[in-house]
Amino acid sequence: MSQALAIGSTIQTPSMVQGVSIPDSKLAREITELVRETESALLFHHSSRVYYFGAIAGKRRGLRFDPELLYAGAMFHDMGLTHQYSSAVERFEVDGANAARDFLRGHGISQADIDTVWTSIALHTTPGIPQHMHPVVALVTAAVEMDVLGLNYATYTDAERATVVHIHPRTEHFKEDIIQVFYDGIKHKPETTFGNVKADVIADKEPHFHRGNFCSVIRASAWCG
Repeated sequence: MSQALAIGSTIQTPSMVQGVSIPDSKLAREITELVRETESALLFHHSSRVYYFGAIAGKRRGLRFDPELLYAGAMFHDMGLTHQYSSAVERFEVDGANAARDFLRGHGISQADIDTVWTSIALHTTPGIPQHMHPVVALVTAAVEMDVLGLNYATYTDAERATVVHIHPRTEHFKEDIIQVFYDGIKHKPETTFGNVKADVIADKEPHFHRGNFCSVIRASAWCG
C-alpha cells in the first residue's frame, strides 16, 4: 500500500486516522522513544493502538481531553509488564503508573495532570469505574478494552480499524500472544492479581493456581464476630 491511505473519500497519511494523530511535541516524542526502547514490539504497537482508539472514541463522544496526557496514559499503561519497570510486590498497573509519574514529573508536568495519567494506568484493568472519571482515565480503559477484548468493536468503522492496525500491526496470533505477555510480566508476583482480572491470566497458564478469595480473607480475619 502507498504512503497515503484512502479513508472513505479522503486521503490520510499513515499517522492520521479520522483527524487523530500522535501529538507533535517534544514530550510525546520522548515518550515514544522510551517506550519503543523498553517494550517489545508487540506491546509498543498495542499501546500505540490504544492511543488511537482512545482518541478516536474521545473525538466521537465530544470529550475534552489533552492528547499528550492520553498519549502518556496509553503508552505507559503496560510498562509495568517490562523487566525494567516491574517491582517485586506492586501490581503491574501501579508499576506502570509510577513509571509514567516519574517520567512526567521529570518533564515539569503539573501534579494534577500527573495524577490523572497515574489514575488512568492504575485503573485500566478495573472494569466499571473508569468510564465515570476524567476523560483521559475513561478513554485509556475503553481503548485497552477495545484492542484486547474487542469491546465496542462495532463502534469503529472498518476503515478506522484497518488504518490503525496498518500503522501499528497486530501479530498474527495477537490474542494468545498478549495473554502470554501478560503472564510473563506478572507470574513472579501472582499475589498482586488478587481481586483483579489478571488472576484469570495466572489461572489460564497455571492450572494448579489457587487464586485469593475475598470471602476467605473476611472469614480468616482476626475479628471474632
